[in-house]
Amino acid sequence: MERLCHRAEAISPGVICSVVTVDDQQRLQPLASPSLPAHYVSCIKDLPAGPQVGSCGTAVHRGAPVEVTDIATDPLWEPYASLVLPLGLRACWSTPIKARDGRVVGAFAFYFTRPRRARALERQIVTTCVHLCAIAIEHDEVRARNHRLAYFDTLTGLPNRSQFNGAIAEMSAAGRRYGLMLIDIDHLKLVNDTLGHAAGDALIAQVGERLDAALTGCLTCRIGGDEFAVLIPDCEGPVRMRALASAALGAMAQPLDHDGHSLQPGITIGGALAGADGPDSVTLRQNADLALYHAKETRRGRYIRFRRKLRSAMMQRISVRRDVNDALGDERIIPYYQPIIRLDTTEVVGLEALARMRLDDGRIVSAGEFQDALRDPKIAHRTTTQMLTAVAADMAEWRAGGLNFQHVAINVTSADFQKGDLVQRAARILEKAAVPMQHLVVEVTEQVFMGGRKDGVARTMEALRACGSPVALDDFGTGFASLTHLLDFPIDIIKIDRSFVGSIDSGTRSEIIIEALLTMTSRLGMKIVAEGIETQEQAERLAEMGCRHGQGYLYSPPVPASVIREWLRCFARPAHATVPGLVANAA
Repeated sequence: MERLCHRAEAISPGVICSVVTVDDQQRLQPLASPSLPAHYVSCIKDLPAGPQVGSCGTAVHRGAPVEVTDIATDPLWEPYASLVLPLGLRACWSTPIKARDGRVVGAFAFYFTRPRRARALERQIVTTCVHLCAIAIEHDEVRARNHRLAYFDTLTGLPNRSQFNGAIAEMSAAGRRYGLMLIDIDHLKLVNDTLGHAAGDALIAQVGERLDAALTGCLTCRIGGDEFAVLIPDCEGPVRMRALASAALGAMAQPLDHDGHSLQPGITIGGALAGADGPDSVTLRQNADLALYHAKETRRGRYIRFRRKLRSAMMQRISVRRDVNDALGDERIIPYYQPIIRLDTTEVVGLEALARMRLDDGRIVSAGEFQDALRDPKIAHRTTTQMLTAVAADMAEWRAGGLNFQHVAINVTSADFQKGDLVQRAARILEKAAVPMQHLVVEVTEQVFMGGRKDGVARTMEALRACGSPVALDDFGTGFASLTHLLDFPIDIIKIDRSFVGSIDSGTRSEIIIEALLTMTSRLGMKIVAEGIETQEQAERLAEMGCRHGQGYLYSPPVPASVIREWLRCFARPAHATVPGLVANAA
């Protein structure tokens, strides 16, 4: 542009040439004015285009040429005459520069040293120059747009993964001390599923804006759907990174409003320090990711810095998942059964099937030892299917032997609801074994409610009940918003968590809570089961309070099907009993 201005000025002596562009806010931005003083050019910068903004600002506003033959007397120049007249400039002709789509992208101006109009040759020069300017400015726009797409996230405006990759590689190559924080947005999928992707996008954009504002001096990038990365230059130790993590978490305190819905942003952070936590960028990113993964599993909504033991824990989780995957392939995930007892008669009124894994050496391990593997949705889904198949086979055998077991409860996971085939799967497996669905109770925890769409989970639960399978809420009282869940979801049975039962002997608070639950569930038409009964005193106190059903080691630990068969033969509630059991007797 400067060469173009110099060439135009050489062809037409006495002319001073200037080119300005227009930004997204319709403000003038000097592009080339090689013969104008710097202080004058700086005064033009950021002037808003308008109906009385000299020649250039007015030409941009009108989208048409503006020719001022005498700056000293023309009202368009009145606010700016004191700037330009001392320079000996007396007239100005400005022509808008238009892109191919008709947008005004700038202005090309000729200043004259005396009052006059442009000559014919000068008009030819301007026509040619405006065309060349339009080509050059459009080319620059395309280049800038491609650069933004290549290096910046379109939703948040933050640097993207490509720019992050380049920045961390440069820091590592230079041997700089720096910190890395990886940040995930909590429960974004739930927002997308319940309120729509527009709400999810608003949440992502707001989190990005708050992080960028809170983490000054850092490079904040969006590197994935719900994931951000923050590079902390010259980070000498964990104290500064911890302080920045606290600032990031604090920036999420205020809710945001989207289309009448209040959204509470939440983030989880994993961090690692270059050198101390990784000798190179690849290792550092892996270790920060391990810290983030651990934080999401154990301290969601908090910050955790990488520790070497986390890598060992991760390797252990990988090993457990491999073991469970192998066990599923060999059908070594099997049910153990714990009886559910009527407290006043000690009759068996039902069973709970609990997953166990038989190791290659024959040892049996409880679900607690392979719980990490069940966080994998595919493994959790396959585990439920194998448990349903084994339980259905056992129930078919008991029915054929004339044993009355009333019902068997089986635990399901969020993955079963997310897959969307739980009802069909259970019905198909039980039908194949010729066992009525009424014999199956499906147990869920409040994590299931938190892990899926509210309406989708509720529909699945209603479909189960329509098939005859009651729904039980397990570990009641240990999750979030339990009472709200009783309103939102169709539940038949509530299982009081063992933490309340275990402390019933030591004080009145647990008793008060249990009594309140008994009253509430009775009025809601729900049944209740106390878990974790270990002493006769606990059983007697629960019975005195009106609790009818319970389970725990006082009666029996979980045992294999061969043992529970004898339990049913000796202690099962008679099929013709006049007092109702926990669920209605199946045909």
